[in-house]
Amino acid sequence: MPGESRNSSRHPEGVLEGWFSYPREVLFRTGKRIGPYRLERRIAAGGMAEVFVAYREGAQGFRRRVALKTILPQLASDPDFVTMFSDEARLAAHLEHPNIAQVFDFGETEGACYLAMEFVEGASVNRTLRAANASDRTIPLAVVLHVGIAAARALAYAHHARSDKGEPLQIVHRDVSPANILLGRRGEVKLVDFGIARCAESMHQTDQGMVRGKLGYMSPEQVRGDRVDGKSDVFTLATVLVEMVLGEPLFGTGEDLVVLMRIRDGDLAVLETALQHSRIPGDLAAVLRRALTLEPRARVGASHFADALESIAERRALRGRGERETARLLHRLGLAASAAADLEAREPGARLTSHVQAVSSRPPPRLNRTSETPSTHRIADASVTELLASFALDAPMLYEIVDASGHVDGPIAYADLVQRIVLGELAGTSRVRREGDEGEPPELARYLTSRAFGAPTLGIGEQGVLTPGALLSLAFRVAQERATALLELHHAPSHGRARTKRIFFVEGRPDFVTGTDKDEMLGAYLVRNRHCLPMELDMALALLPRYEGRLGDALVGLGVMRPIAVARAISAQVQERYLESFRWHTGTWRLMRDVRAGEESLPLPLPPLELLFNAASRAHVTETERVLQPYRERVLRPVPNAPFAAFGMPEGWSRALHDVDGRTTLTQLLLRAPIRAAIEMEEAQRAFHLGIACELVVA
Repeated sequence: MPGESRNSSRHPEGVLEGWFSYPREVLFRTGKRIGPYRLERRIAAGGMAEVFVAYREGAQGFRRRVALKTILPQLASDPDFVTMFSDEARLAAHLEHPNIAQVFDFGETEGACYLAMEFVEGASVNRTLRAANASDRTIPLAVVLHVGIAAARALAYAHHARSDKGEPLQIVHRDVSPANILLGRRGEVKLVDFGIARCAESMHQTDQGMVRGKLGYMSPEQVRGDRVDGKSDVFTLATVLVEMVLGEPLFGTGEDLVVLMRIRDGDLAVLETALQHSRIPGDLAAVLRRALTLEPRARVGASHFADALESIAERRALRGRGERETARLLHRLGLAASAAADLEAREPGARLTSHVQAVSSRPPPRLNRTSETPSTHRIADASVTELLASFALDAPMLYEIVDASGHVDGPIAYADLVQRIVLGELAGTSRVRREGDEGEPPELARYLTSRAFGAPTLGIGEQGVLTPGALLSLAFRVAQERATALLELHHAPSHGRARTKRIFFVEGRPDFVTGTDKDEMLGAYLVRNRHCLPMELDMALALLPRYEGRLGDALVGLGVMRPIAVARAISAQVQERYLESFRWHTGTWRLMRDVRAGEESLPLPLPPLELLFNAASRAHVTETERVLQPYRERVLRPVPNAPFAAFGMPEGWSRALHDVDGRTTLTQLLLRAPIRAAIEMEEAQRAFHLGIACELVVA
């Protein structure tokens, strides 16, 4: 209806959303049978069918739980609906894929057809989106990529499926929407409902020109009534992923005709606006654009779409985390209450965050992984102070800061003092002491003496002004020279707080990154990326003195995170801090050679030149235009033996840069890139931004 939200109007609670536990169950009389299946309850009903949780019983107490789909009684006598239902069963018999809900059985009893399918306990993407919006949560990128990869792999399999005779079935799902992508409580992804799918051997072909699919999740060719192929499913899957990232539909809400016109015209204004405001990662936006190309012939296929999404997950160190993050999200949204417990059984060393086991002596308390005891405290019902008191911890150490004039600031808790030091808020002339003790606290030595923290580093080195693209060239030079050095960046905006960032390189590789931005600290990063809960972070911060100020060790000691998870998170956080520095376009830089952080470090997920490609791929179009402006009318020439492969750039970027011939201006190269390199103008600009800054081509 006009003016209504699409999430509410297109998919009301009563609409068939797959087969999973439903929040407003419609109870059905227990014990009734359909064929060999005993019904437990009805969980969903739609315009054509209804779905029940059912059991098939056998000898020796055998029982199998299934989702049983049947045609609505009032339609059971309609031959068209019966034929379509039969087509779905016949089609499903050809599909055996881990990301497609399996069909076990098809039959007819008392004139009614039924379909027995895999029961997925969890929620659809549609329900997950509604729950996330209601609780003001965002869907983690790891979950978006996990869903996209799994659904794209399922579609690629279906699109290339063959009959028993080896003939292509040419299956097109035609209804890829949030309601038809199910998320199991263990994090699995299942594509369901091939009910209106079309395949070459189907006896019930969709009429040419008939629009099928849910409004808002159709491809332009579906809206136009043209013939569709697998590229149509790729388009609609991409719209689902955009909505998962942004929390709003790609083609907006409002009157049906307006939504259809936006789809017909391939209007990506919502995506472009989100990119400008950094609400969607640039590399993901680039992949989604290729899947949302208006013309099907130019659109990426399902298999290549999955490959591109996997590449993003690999670069961002998210590969392998999607299933667990999905289960964790469902648990936190209240859509799968036992998901976390299932994960405990599957992953040794993981933890349940809903209970805390009280202990009275060292080592520090660990979260209870087994059963609830009388001494267990529910986190939701107790404050951090009460919980820590129940642990019988030592009295917290308090500190004082004494400035040059003798003024005393305190008492200050350990964690707060560490934060001040790390963020550069402690004056170089000040000294720190324990409350009532004049000596320098040994537990703070790491922070008070490290080059990585505190006041700006003294020393002489190369200096310059930060401009768009300057840092890309500087980091490339450090990588090529395999230099060990400290790069210090300073940014003092006209409004707001001045910022400093220190990037330590070892043999050309980013090794350790610190900064004075509170939001970039490890604790904030872990909470933001759902590695731990805010209360768990507070507990770990209270225990920092026991672990010499190492937050990761405190989280491991509490049982909140496993060591390998901490290592991966720290590595990803350092990489994120490093890449964020390339967004600094004003300020100054200073490069001091042969300076090390002196801190323990972990290797980053990507090599240095691939990180530079990542930085270039995130650059805003206004930045690339400013960088390229002086070169617009200049002829570019290739650089012999330039290390193109080391950057891990996509094929389109490489083709655009290899098109440089020493006779053509940059403007001409940019104009012909969409044709010769098959990439959009903005991507071509980013490619030449990288090429010029990193000396792959020269003017």
